[in-house]
Amino acid sequence: MAKWKCGVCGYIHDGDSAPDKCPKCDAPKEKFEKLADDKVQLIERSRLTNGLHQRLYTLLDDVSGVCEKGIADNLDPGCLSIFKKINDCSQKGKQMIKAEIQGHIGKGKWG
Repeated sequence: MAKWKCGVCGYIHDGDSAPDKCPKCDAPKEKFEKLADDKVQLIERSRLTNGLHQRLYTLLDDVSGVCEKGIADNLDPGCLSIFKKINDCSQKGKQMIKAEIQGHIGKGKWG
């Protein structure tokens, strides 16, 4: 299936032809360009991994929320230490994911 990129906002459309207008920014059909096969393959290949990154980010965000509740509860020093360490790991993981996704976007591995 072909992919079309909006020249105004970067929206990627999957289809045999460009949409009449961009669903995101309302740009007309003429603003879309058909992507070359190599770019289409790169986007298709990266969609799985990008989705996994998004899912992992959400899970790590949930972990951070649990840790923050544990830190606030502050039952004892051992528990507090665990919640703080895991929260730190979660925050670092989220930052790594954001950096990786930013790299994917810059390399055309997004869409």
